[in-house]
Amino acid sequence: MTSRFFDPSELVRAYRDPLSWVSLAVDLAPVWAVFVFGWTATPLVALYWLENIVIGVFTILRMIGTALSSVVSLAMALFMVPFFFFHYGIFCFVHGIFVRVFAGGGDGGEFEPVSLINWAIGTAPEMVGFVAAIAGVSLLYYVFDFLGRGEYKTSNPQVEMFSPYGRIVTLHVAIILGAGVAFSLDEPLAGVLLLIFIRVVFGIVMTVLRQRKRDARVGAAESVADDAA
Repeated sequence: MTSRFFDPSELVRAYRDPLSWVSLAVDLAPVWAVFVFGWTATPLVALYWLENIVIGVFTILRMIGTALSSVVSLAMALFMVPFFFFHYGIFCFVHGIFVRVFAGGGDGGEFEPVSLINWAIGTAPEMVGFVAAIAGVSLLYYVFDFLGRGEYKTSNPQVEMFSPYGRIVTLHVAIILGAGVAFSLDEPLAGVLLLIFIRVVFGIVMTVLRQRKRDARVGAAESVADDAA
């Protein structure tokens, strides 16, 4: 890895991993939903909000998983998991209200967590399948990266607790901008495709960052081996 902001070789290495292609396929699946099922901006925004919930569930699993590495991590997890559950839950709830209002999905009297989830799922008959695909990819990352490659050994509940916030804020500021275009353009299809494009580009960036983390772990292991020699 070089010091440049973007190294094309990182992208090549990242997509040697079949899981990266699975993730890309899931990110591109909404294109199919648009052309085959006739999705508009509303179910897309709802899908990306539901993705927040999936991320939150797997963040909790990662926080609990770090307890496998030490008693200290276990003690931290016992305290931080409930805190994260309520703090992140409120974050998603407020964000969900904003998304629903933005998409014209009801008035304030209808806003409570179960109602928001039901609304998001009900924006398209195929929504459950697409959310299941996102959850499936997250599960694969959890099994192969976090557990299989031993990420839990070098992490802790605090690191995992804060990890989704920057990702979600960055992603959804971009998505809101894209959705604004999608809702306002005379050519709504162009706006919807822009929304998907933003999400796909973000997914590719996350894949490259994942590769950087793997390169860093390999470099650290080689350094330890050299010192031992």
